[in-house]
Amino acid sequence: MSLATRDEREIGFDKDSVVEVREAPDPRDPGLQDPKDWVVVKELVYHARLRDFVVEPGMHTDFASVPRAFVWFLPRYGRYTKAAIVHDHLWREEVPRTISRIEADGIFRQAMRELDVPFLRRWMMWGAVRLGALATKDGRHGWWREAPRVLLVAVLALPFLLPPAILVMVALAVFWAIEWLVYLPLKLVERSKTKPGAPAPKRAVRPTFGLKTT
Repeated sequence: MSLATRDEREIGFDKDSVVEVREAPDPRDPGLQDPKDWVVVKELVYHARLRDFVVEPGMHTDFASVPRAFVWFLPRYGRYTKAAIVHDHLWREEVPRTISRIEADGIFRQAMRELDVPFLRRWMMWGAVRLGALATKDGRHGWWREAPRVLLVAVLALPFLLPPAILVMVALAVFWAIEWLVYLPLKLVERSKTKPGAPAPKRAVRPTFGLKTT
C-alpha cells in the first residue's frame, strides 16, 4: 500500500500495462475451453485514490458480466476490460475484508473513467453492478444510499435498451429451437454409428441456451 496522499497519487493503470489471459478449461468437459472463463497470466495493478489493487496471475475472470440480451450494446470486453478484471478482483478478494461492495463498484466506475470509457456507458455499467449487488448478502447492506442514482440510470437506459433486448432474446430462443431440430437427428446418427472397437463418430454437440454469453 502506498503512503502517498490522495492528492499526490497518480490514479489509473500503468501506461505500459496490458491484459494477458488464457482460456480456462470447461468444468463440464476438461477437453474443451470455457468461452466464458479466462485466467489472468500477467499481474494487473490499478492505482486507486487511497491504495493500489493488484490482480494476481491465476485469478479467473469473465471480463464484463453482460447478459446475452445486452451484448449488442456492451460486449464482454472493450475499452473497459481492465476495469472489469479489477472489479472481479475487488468483489472476490477485497469485499468485505478491506472495502465495501459500494466502494468496489465506485472504484470500477473510476477505473472506467481513467480508461476513457464514455460517461453514459460507464454509469450504465456501474448501475448494472449496483443492481447485481442486490444478489449478495453484504451487497444489500447500505444499498439504498446509491438507489437514487441507480434509479436515474435505469430510467435513462431502459427505454433505449429494453426493446432491442427483447427482440434479441426472442431471436435467440427461436435459433435455439432450430438448433435442437438439427441436433436430434445428428445425435441419432451418432448413436447408430457407435460400435465397440470402431472409431468414435463425430460428436453431436448439444445446444445450450443461457442468459450469459456462450
